[in-house]
Amino acid sequence: MPGKILSNINSPSDLKSLSQEDLLQLADELRAFILDVVSVHPGHLGSSLGVVELTIALHYVFNTPFDKLIWDVGHQAYGHKILTGRRDVFHTNRTLDGISGFPKISESVYDAFGTGHSSTSISAALGMAVASKKKGILNRQHIAVIGDGAMTGGMALEGLNNAGVSDSNIIVILNDNGISIDKSVGALSNYLLNFTTSPGYNKFKNKIWNTLGKAGKKLGPNSQKLIQSIEGAIKTSILKSSNLFEAMNFRYFGPVDGHDIEKLVKVLSDLKNIKGPKLLHVITKKGKGFEKAEKEQTAYHAPGKFNRETGEIEIVDSKNTLPTYQFVFGETITELARKNENIMAITPAMPTGSALIKMMKEFPDRVFDVGISEQHAVTFAAGLALDGMKPFCTIYSTFLQRAYDQLIHDVAIQNLNVVFCIDRAGLVGGDGSTHHGVFDLAYLNLVPNMVVAAPLNDHEMRNLLYTAALYEDGPIAIRYPRGEAVSDDWKSDFKKIEIGNGEQILEGEDIAILCIGHTGNYALEAAKILKKENINPAIFNMRFLKHLDEKLLHNVFKNYKKIICVEDGTIKGGLGSSVVDFARENNYDNHIKKLGIPDKFVEHGDKNKLVEICGFDANGIAKNCIFAGYR
Repeated sequence: MPGKILSNINSPSDLKSLSQEDLLQLADELRAFILDVVSVHPGHLGSSLGVVELTIALHYVFNTPFDKLIWDVGHQAYGHKILTGRRDVFHTNRTLDGISGFPKISESVYDAFGTGHSSTSISAALGMAVASKKKGILNRQHIAVIGDGAMTGGMALEGLNNAGVSDSNIIVILNDNGISIDKSVGALSNYLLNFTTSPGYNKFKNKIWNTLGKAGKKLGPNSQKLIQSIEGAIKTSILKSSNLFEAMNFRYFGPVDGHDIEKLVKVLSDLKNIKGPKLLHVITKKGKGFEKAEKEQTAYHAPGKFNRETGEIEIVDSKNTLPTYQFVFGETITELARKNENIMAITPAMPTGSALIKMMKEFPDRVFDVGISEQHAVTFAAGLALDGMKPFCTIYSTFLQRAYDQLIHDVAIQNLNVVFCIDRAGLVGGDGSTHHGVFDLAYLNLVPNMVVAAPLNDHEMRNLLYTAALYEDGPIAIRYPRGEAVSDDWKSDFKKIEIGNGEQILEGEDIAILCIGHTGNYALEAAKILKKENINPAIFNMRFLKHLDEKLLHNVFKNYKKIICVEDGTIKGGLGSSVVDFARENNYDNHIKKLGIPDKFVEHGDKNKLVEICGFDANGIAKNCIFAGYR
């Protein structure tokens, strides 16, 4: 249950009459409410706990939704959602037909811009600011809250660069907590750390502003410029470099304690009256107020269900005790790296999620976390490959979309030996449309020189990774789903797989079911259902989308009049589309049914339920065989 003050907050306007003391109490209640709900209804935890005070201060000072508040890396926005009329439905967060785990413009007028991927807020805020000015709305504020390592993304710097030469009314709030999901890395992260830890800079900065601020009236209209010039000299001398943000023509303010509401309210109120682009550097602690989340920030980024009192993370499903594709990947690439010193791994800020921690510990100079920089990750891999290394570029499917140009321009055109390990392929559940990895089969299928594969199970996962390590004829992509359990007997001797070679995994005569990747397991379950209906399907594990096993397909089309194609990607451009093209090019008139992701954005919800809704679970496959005349 929400606390006494929070119970009466139905919109940001209700904040305006609260005293400073009430705001402090509200922060405690809001943090407790997030913990109460997320412990039972899982979601992203640490990021939203860290911005509780900042969230309250923003809605207290600014006039939302007239003022536009954009949350970068939208999983920071739980407090925002609760304060903007969604408190009583917050328990439906990330569930089917419930509210989204990210800001979503169709959900609330307070969600000024839909976010799920990082580093987009500054560009969006600038666009809105320019549009407001064009319409003559000069008193509107445009605030971009960027955090969880998102400032390391190249798009954020592109936005800063453009905004810095505008006179737009934009405020960038850098929520600096030193971590994305894993610890933030790179020169920019170290640069920000210098600001926050330089005692000389902070001591002199406070003294200058306190002393000269009081003397401002006596110094006259030039006092502000004098203060800025002195502060700039201090920054340069103490930090041995100029301020990056001021070099990009932003007025820089901070660092400020992001958990001091009174200070935040004062600073934000002052910033409202300063024209042009401004940046406020706020220091927060991810997981603030919950000891376990503060100490184990990566684990409590999105911990699942946990004990509200002890913080212990619960094991909800016994399947979680079995290895996953991620585990098999991490173990296998480390094993391969022991055999081949040229193997290197690259990840854009996801070493834990992508299971690279073991290899990182064993070979620290051969695993590169490049921060939230997918485009750089791909071109960096291209550079490694060009000089004889064997890079495994490990990226979530939804994030690889952001590096599509680099994949084509820097890797495929030059036919470089880069291995793309595409994690979180297919539907991913509660994160919804911004994170489902449903497009990779289609968008990779378009690219010349690419090989595109997906394993049926753990053994095939190992063998495809082994095959990729030996492949020397260009780029190869291996895509696999999130969190699906595989067998305890996952480890086997390596066996090289012939590129473009599929296989029949179940004999049958009534129907041919063509599958790629993990969906073959749904088909095998469907076969058990169909057996009760005296229908005996033949199941083929295509294994490769590109290049398709045409010899196998000729055999299928000659022996089965009814064919079902099953994939956990969009049915436009994937396996089904390729099989239809094959049939047309070879003058086959067989009846082909495509099962997969429909041509729409799939919302958030339980993954198994979403698979069922899309119709390619075991029951869906079986029903198509029974009721669509496929017998």
